[in-house]
This record gives sequence, structure tokens and C-alpha cells, in this order.
Amino acid sequence: MIRWIVTDLDGTLVGRDLAMVPASREALRRFTAAGGEVVIATGRMEDSARRFYEELDLTGEAILYNGARTVNLATGRVLHERHLPAAAWKELLALFGELPSGVHPVAFRDGAAYAVDDAPELRDFARRDGITLRDPGSWHDLPAEGFTKCMLIGDPLPDPPIAGITAVKSEATYLELLPEGATKGEALRLLAASRGVPLGQVAAIGDNPNDLDMLAVAGLGAAVGDGHPDVRARAQITVGACADGAVADLVSLVMSAS
Repeated sequence: MIRWIVTDLDGTLVGRDLAMVPASREALRRFTAAGGEVVIATGRMEDSARRFYEELDLTGEAILYNGARTVNLATGRVLHERHLPAAAWKELLALFGELPSGVHPVAFRDGAAYAVDDAPELRDFARRDGITLRDPGSWHDLPAEGFTKCMLIGDPLPDPPIAGITAVKSEATYLELLPEGATKGEALRLLAASRGVPLGQVAAIGDNPNDLDMLAVAGLGAAVGDGHPDVRARAQITVGACADGAVADLVSLVMSAS
């Protein structure tokens, strides 16, 4: 019996139009009405994820920042969080000065997003996520402690070998730089343990490589049909495309089996 469905947002539950796929939304509502629980697991920050959380009438925890922070968006209670080490931030500052002209950094701290550059790629990112990017003037004006994550946005993306950081792609032009050990899968382990839910009673669905460990941790891991080839190859099952109701397919599968 599946008690939880854990779903990624962009490319899984949320389509290219930046809206929740109606069939998937209604299926998740049926699942919760039948006694199940839905958890969103996303790279988005609080302000960006909240509208989807509220659209589903959720009241529990959400896995945010690709697993670096788990927070109840209804109450604001933080279950757990990780931060980038100060030494890693200093290495990132050096990296920022050497990035190709088409790549731009964004840093997240205390629920806010910061960017020094003014570039079309960053404006598109802010529009997509529904957030405001704050300009600190200089990266060196920010404290070295307390960063939840950084992102590199653009092309070509580097692969910086920095101690204390886990790097993972969440989109073709998004590289997430996370505190070491911060993954959606680890956040799911901690959340399920805190709630006494066996992982075998959890189904998870995603479309990009940053979802892989979450799918491996869950009792049932599903890939979106038009997701990344690595995800489709390694998931237990593959459902339909995002726009066709990938999450609805998973809901139908688990509800018919219960």
C-alpha cells in the first residue's frame, strides 16, 4: 500500500506553461481524499513552491532547494536544513569570477535569492520561478555563512570540484550547487523517518537527474515519459509525458493496487 506520493514540480507536475497539469492535480486530490498524503520535492525555494503547495491544499512538509531544506509551508516550521560551508562559499566566489560569459550565479540565503548580474537568463529564471532576485551590489558584501544553495544558470555549465558541495543538474542549463549530502533522496529518508512512514510505502516521481536518488529511495520510483533518458533508464517504471498527466498515471497505478 502506498501512503505517500512524492512529486517533483517542474517537468513532472508542472508543465511548460508553468501551471500544474490539471489531470495530475485532480488525481492528487483524489489520492489525498482517499487518505494518502502528497509531498512536493523541488529545487524551488519557499516563495516559489508555495503556490503549488496551496493549490493542492497541502498542510505537511515540503522538500525544497533540492533537499537542502525541508519545511512545513503552512506553519513555517523547518524540519531540517543544510548550509554550504564557509570555505566552499569562498571557493565559489573565486569561481564566479572565472565563469564563461553565458553563465550566471544565483545564491540562496535565509529564504531570499541573490544575483549580481543582470542577464536575460536570470530574468527568465526569476519569471519562471515567480521570485525576485536581490542585488547585493557585490558577492563579497554577503556573509560567508548560511547559504542554502547556489545555482549556475546558462551554457556551457562548468563542473566545479569543490569540497563540501554536491553538484547536480536540475535542467539542461541549471547546475545546482548544494551542501554535501543534501539531496531529495536524503531529505525523503529523514522526513519519512520523522513521520514513521516506511519507505516501501512511498512512491516518488521525477524527470531530471536531481530526482534519481529520490526515486531510488522510494518503494516505487517512477520516471516521467518525456524526462531525462538517465531517469527513464533507472526508474522502476515509466509513465506518460508531463503534459499528458504523468503524475495522474502514477496515482492511477497506486490506487488501483491498493
